[in-house]
Amino acid sequence: MTIADDMRAPTAEGEGSPDEAQIITFGCRLNAYESEVIRAHVRAAGVGGLIVNTCAVTGEAVRQACQAIRKAARENPGAAITVTGCAAQIDPQSFAAMPEVTRVIGNDEKLRAKTFGGGAQTHTLVGDIMTAPTPSPAPIDGLKGRARAYVQVQTGCDHRCTFCIIPYGRGNSRSTPIADVIAQVRRLTANGYREVVLTGVDMTSYGADLEGEPKLGDLCAAVLNKAPELARLRLSSIDSVEVDEALFELIEGEPRLMPHLHLSLQAGDDMTLKRMKRRHLRADVIEFCERVRAARPNIVFGADLIAGFPTETDEMFEATMRLVDECGLTYLHVFPFSPRPGTPAARMPQVERTLIKDRAAGLRAKGETRLAAYLASRVGATEQVLVEQERLGRTEGFAQIEFSSELPVGSVQPVHVTRAAGRRLVGERAA
Repeated sequence: MTIADDMRAPTAEGEGSPDEAQIITFGCRLNAYESEVIRAHVRAAGVGGLIVNTCAVTGEAVRQACQAIRKAARENPGAAITVTGCAAQIDPQSFAAMPEVTRVIGNDEKLRAKTFGGGAQTHTLVGDIMTAPTPSPAPIDGLKGRARAYVQVQTGCDHRCTFCIIPYGRGNSRSTPIADVIAQVRRLTANGYREVVLTGVDMTSYGADLEGEPKLGDLCAAVLNKAPELARLRLSSIDSVEVDEALFELIEGEPRLMPHLHLSLQAGDDMTLKRMKRRHLRADVIEFCERVRAARPNIVFGADLIAGFPTETDEMFEATMRLVDECGLTYLHVFPFSPRPGTPAARMPQVERTLIKDRAAGLRAKGETRLAAYLASRVGATEQVLVEQERLGRTEGFAQIEFSSELPVGSVQPVHVTRAAGRRLVGERAA
């Protein structure tokens, strides 16, 4: 699976009513989508208080969740605090022991309306995620505060990368039927969303548990065919070695599938990849990127990379640094290795922490250089931009762009790029 699916700062969202629950969301797009499902359930049940939807991808993510719980308790004395998400699923006892926490619920249970119904509620409601059925989350009408909508197509992971704890928070791979995905996408487009992001834990494993075993490419083709009103379809993180031919054909020739792929790479050294128990070697990734770029020259790649994996030498790290250039990566999600208790990598010989931080800083600097070069290459172009805020949006290649005048949020507008400034483009609406 990917170590992160567009990891971002936690969001805290409510309606401003003291009677409605406030939801604090950590981690990935999948969590953001599921927070909207939770919001619908608690609204229907008339439940208040605070709900913290946690992430467990790194030790730092867990620490931040605990910090947020304590802060929420201080700022909202007497409020009921419910904790859910991957960290709660993996280690419910730790959260149940926190004096600030009223209730702990699991990743499967958080998607069920009855979990939030009236009557007496169990303090800790966390089932065996490995036996959980395919989730059937309630349909959502949108994502609060976001111009781009997310749709869950898959959860869980059948792989066991040595660094990763997430399968124990999400369970085995389960796929949402194509018809249900289409229905959710059409519901969102009917509510004005112009761009939808398909998201999951291990998206390129999609369909293996469904009748007929459709692939991710089949799903994308069906969505684009059955939802012609959808202007832009985007994919969250994918595993390049599992990309099927149907998906490759869409990447090559479907303009509504955005030219931006975020790859779960993790490292650029073959020995490190083997010790991670990944399913590709560096040559596989380079070949994939070259093939895609030849088919669609405007493609933009992002990638997850881990710095300081156990046993990583200077030479192994340099191989990862070179891979950034050899694959032409633009957006890097860099993670200093964080040993997760219970994973094989936590028992391997560890790299010294200061060296891990230094390597992570080096990778991030490499990423900034690559991003600056890409942004500079777009100056003078006219980009089709999804407007996320009145003066801010995202291009098809996922570059952030600032405009000189206000534009309608949620619309797709042509914007002429006049310059690059820091990590953004700057432009003005094209005539």
